[in-house]
Amino acid sequence: MNKIAPAIIVLSQNSVALARKLTSILPGAIIHGLTGRTSGVDVSFTNFGETLRELFAQGTPLIGICAAGILIRTLAPLISDKRQEPPVLAVAEDGSAVVPLLGGLNGVNDLARRVAEVLNTQAAITTTGDIRFRTALLSPPPGYHLANPEDAKKFISDLLAGAQVQLEGTAPWLSNSQLPINPEGNLTIRVTENCVDSTVDCLVYHPKTVAIAIDHTDVTLETIQELLTNANIAPASIAGIFAPITIASHPIIHTLVNTYGVSARFFPSHQLAENIALAATGTDGKLIAQLSHIAIAISPQPLDPETIGQSQGRLAIIGTGPGSSQWMSPEVKEILKSATDLVGYKTYLDLVGALAVGKQRHESDNREEIARATMALDLAASGRYVVVVSSGDPGIYAMAAAVFEVLDLHHKPEWDNIDIHVAPGISAMQAAAATIGAPLGHDFCAISLSDILKPWSVITQRITAAAQADFVMAFYNPVSKERTWQLAAARDILLQYRKPHTPVVLGRNLGRPGQSVKVITLDQLAPEVADMRTVIIVGSSQTRMINRLNGDVYVYTPRRYQ
Repeated sequence: MNKIAPAIIVLSQNSVALARKLTSILPGAIIHGLTGRTSGVDVSFTNFGETLRELFAQGTPLIGICAAGILIRTLAPLISDKRQEPPVLAVAEDGSAVVPLLGGLNGVNDLARRVAEVLNTQAAITTTGDIRFRTALLSPPPGYHLANPEDAKKFISDLLAGAQVQLEGTAPWLSNSQLPINPEGNLTIRVTENCVDSTVDCLVYHPKTVAIAIDHTDVTLETIQELLTNANIAPASIAGIFAPITIASHPIIHTLVNTYGVSARFFPSHQLAENIALAATGTDGKLIAQLSHIAIAISPQPLDPETIGQSQGRLAIIGTGPGSSQWMSPEVKEILKSATDLVGYKTYLDLVGALAVGKQRHESDNREEIARATMALDLAASGRYVVVVSSGDPGIYAMAAAVFEVLDLHHKPEWDNIDIHVAPGISAMQAAAATIGAPLGHDFCAISLSDILKPWSVITQRITAAAQADFVMAFYNPVSKERTWQLAAARDILLQYRKPHTPVVLGRNLGRPGQSVKVITLDQLAPEVADMRTVIIVGSSQTRMINRLNGDVYVYTPRRYQ
C-alpha cells in the first residue's frame, strides 16, 4: 500500500472544488493545477506531460480529474513493472465516475473506493478477484506482506474457477471477505510470522507483528539475524526497530532499518531491551527471543510503528533560492514535503507556498536567529521533522551558521540525537549574476555591509583588502532603515582602487514580484538605489559591459586577465 500522499491533477477551474472535496479524505494531498486555467490550487504547472511523468516516476499516487485516455497516453512510456507503479485513477469532472487505471498491487482499488465514497458514486473496479471476493489478495492491507506473489495469479484463477480455501492463522481482512473459506478447501492461505515453504496452492502472508528492541550499541546485525533464525521468524514480519533515544544516531540503528526496510522508533533513556520490546507490542505482547542488549517480542495484531514511541528528531536547514519555485532544488522540495514543522522569518516561510500546506508554522522576527535556532533544535529533539527556512543559500549569511552556533555554544544533551542536514540553495548573488550575464566569472568574494554582528572597522578592512586584490565583490545587506551611510562609505573606499565607470549590478526582489536587475556605474552607487532586498555586485578592474542593439545589457568578468 502506497503511503505517499496523492497528487490531484486538475486541468480546469471547474475541477478545483471537486479536488478540494477529495483532500478532505486524503491527508497531505496536493492539488496541481494547469497554469492559466486554474486558480486556488496548491501547485501550478505549465507542462502536463512532464509534471505527470515526474510525479509517477517518484511513486506519487495520481488522481486525475480528467479523461482516462489522457492519463494512459501520457504515462504509457513509463509503464513497465506493475509491482512498482503507484496508484493512478481517473475521476470524471462532475464526480460521476471513478476509474482505477494503474497500481493494482499498490492499493489503487482501495483508493478508488475511498474517493467514490466521498463522491457518492461507485468505483469502476474491473479486477475480477477484487469484485467477487471483496479483497485484493495481491495487494494486502498495511501490516501484511505477501511472501509469494509469483504464485498468486494461478491461486486466484483457481479460486475463480470454483476452488475453496482453508485459512490458517488470523487476518480479519481475509476472514471478513467473500472468499470461499472451507476448512477442507484444497487451497490454503497461511498467516504466520514463521518462515514456511510456499507453493502454488498456498499463499503465505507475514503479519507485521514482530518488534526488535536493542538497548545498547554493542550489538551486531549478525547476532540479530541468528536470533531471528533460531526463533524461525520471517524478516517480513518485522514491524520496526525500537531503542532508547540516546542511541538514535548510532550506525547500528541505520543498519537494521536499511536491512529490514522498517522504521526505527525510540523510547526514553535507560530502558532495558525487554521492557522496550514489550512496550512496543502492548499488553498482549510476549517475548520470543532474548540475548544481552537484544529482545524480540511478538504482538497478536500487526503493529503501526508510527503510533509507538517517537521518531528520531530531524532538522534540515534549507535554502529556497531567491524566491521563485523554479529556483528551488528538488532536494529542498522533497524535504519540505516530508517535514512536520517549518521555522523561520514569515517572509521566507511564505516563499515556500503550497509546500507549507499541512505543516506547523513557527514564525519569528528576522533578527531572532539564535532564539529561532534554539526552538528548531528543541522541536526536533521531541521527534519532529523540522525545517529551518532561509532564502537564498542557508549557509551564506543565513540560518545554517546560527543553528551550528547554538549547537556549539548552547549545547543540550537531547540535541545529540538529532539528524541534522543542510540543503543548499541558489544564493542572491548567483541569481543576480545569472540574470545579467556572468559578473562572477572570475575570482570574487561576498561581504555583508551590516555592522550588527561585526564592527564596521572589520568591514572596511575587508573591503579594502578585496579592492586591493581586485576581487569582484557581492555586497549583502547593503542598506536598511537604520543603516543608511554604510553603502556610501563602501563606495568611497572602492573609488580609491576602482575607476568611476566600473560596472555595478543591482539585483532586487530576485525571483519575486517586483524583480528588477539593472546596471549602474560605481560613481552612481548611493544608499537610495538599494535596500535589504538588494544584492549588489561590484565589478573588478577587468569586468566589462556589453550594450546590445536591442537594448539588452550584459555584464561579465573575463576568465583571463588582460
